[in-house]
Amino acid sequence: MKGKLFDIECNVTVITGGTGVLGRAIARYLAAEGAKVVILGRKAEVGNAIVADIEKAGGEACFMTTDVLNQAVVEQNCKDIIARYGRIDTLLNAAGGNMPGATIAPDKTFFDLDPKQFQTVLDLNLTGTVIPTQVFLRPMVEKGKGSIINFSSMAAFRPMTRVCGYAAAKAGISNFTAYMATECARKFGEGIRVNAIAPGFFITEQNRSLLTNPDGSYTQRGQDVIRQTPFGRMGEPEELCGTIHYLMSEASKFVTGTVAIVDGGFNIFTM
Repeated sequence: MKGKLFDIECNVTVITGGTGVLGRAIARYLAAEGAKVVILGRKAEVGNAIVADIEKAGGEACFMTTDVLNQAVVEQNCKDIIARYGRIDTLLNAAGGNMPGATIAPDKTFFDLDPKQFQTVLDLNLTGTVIPTQVFLRPMVEKGKGSIINFSSMAAFRPMTRVCGYAAAKAGISNFTAYMATECARKFGEGIRVNAIAPGFFITEQNRSLLTNPDGSYTQRGQDVIRQTPFGRMGEPEELCGTIHYLMSEASKFVTGTVAIVDGGFNIFTM
């Protein structure tokens, strides 16, 4: 067993939302560790560029256009992946996002919330996790082994200001993770594990303007985050990779239904 506990070489890993800031960092890391990475996203130009970078570094990856809210499209993705690799070992449900109408700014109230955009955010984050899970779980069940890693958030633990819709969706993902961990273990055996990762605050394209000013300094919101984070800084995308690697590998063989927090201490700080 020496050297095998954390081995993910040749692990066929599917990443939804793989063209985002966090997704691309994770994809590059996993490919460097020997995983065969399938990046699913909507931006083909970005996805193909990530694949080119991975291949240039000696890794293996491919990109497929998807829509995580369209089950037929996701099912075709699954068929294409099985045709190419013969199996799926890991699913990372990293697709998600937010919309202005699903947030409540300091100068607004709950009455300004747009129910349609609220529903869209719920769909993108929560249903956009449920559909890929349903599709990619099937080949895992057929071979009796697989790891699903969902993306929760600090907003799932705390009723943060502004992010009404996003927080509701991420809380749903944490609950869905626990539900699916039991569902899979009881009905499909201990070989199927379902966990989640809850990132703290990382600068992405979606939150950059909320957390930073054009000159790179922190906005008031960004300063609030730093004050709440004992490490006193934002996270770097690569700092999620070790936890994900662990949840993919045999090192976490007896771990299911957990939400692993990677936040620089944000969630435990109280004063």
